[in-house]
Amino acid sequence: MNLFSLEGKKAIVTGASRGIGKAIAIGMAQVGADVVCVSSKDGGAMDTVRKIQSLKRNATHITADLSKREDQDRLIKDGIDFLGGLDILVNNAGMIHRQAAIDFSDEGWDKVLEVNLSAVFRLARSAAQVMAVQKSGKIINTASLLSYFGGITVASYAAAKHGVAGLTKALSNEWASLGIQINSIAPGYIRTDVTQALQDDPERFNMILSRIPAGRWGVPEDLVGAAIFLASKASDYVTGSLVTVDGGWTGR
Repeated sequence: MNLFSLEGKKAIVTGASRGIGKAIAIGMAQVGADVVCVSSKDGGAMDTVRKIQSLKRNATHITADLSKREDQDRLIKDGIDFLGGLDILVNNAGMIHRQAAIDFSDEGWDKVLEVNLSAVFRLARSAAQVMAVQKSGKIINTASLLSYFGGITVASYAAAKHGVAGLTKALSNEWASLGIQINSIAPGYIRTDVTQALQDDPERFNMILSRIPAGRWGVPEDLVGAAIFLASKASDYVTGSLVTVDGGWTGR
């Protein structure tokens, strides 16, 4: 029995044009899933799609600006229209706004909360309405180390990622009995666009590195194993959890 196989499973992955979302989408295809790859730009995830198709799995790209409710509302339906069903939703898309809290703009607050939290709830709700009928489904949210901590100059991001952790638990309480497992992955310091400002600051970069027991910053592929576990039969009794993948940073 291959507990980690996703053979024949149908997945939607948001934020799949690069970074963690791209790595997870390709990783799920490598173990058998067909994948709808979502990005905010037209054709933004086509490289991900081509890599998945080279694995002989079905894949397509959907453009959706998750700061817009109308795009959120159509996304799950459009994905199901292509896939013919839905077994896995990965809520990975996100954005960050860096600004001192005392000067933080309303736009920087509202847009980050919409993309990083409200869209996560609304897509999960749409997916759960389908998954509840079939009495099975896996929803994986991308949380953050800032689901635990406050950070500096990222008030809206920290608030949203704390919200993702709480939302994951709240939805699990209601949906576990429906056969839906919902969990979050909290990446540590990963080399992505979101952390580019930190990577470009030698003092912050080295300060963070010195606290990571694994001795290196993570790369997007480091998240793939956790995502496959949470999407597969191996995690059928895991729900409402926050799985931290950080090279040991939080234990330091």
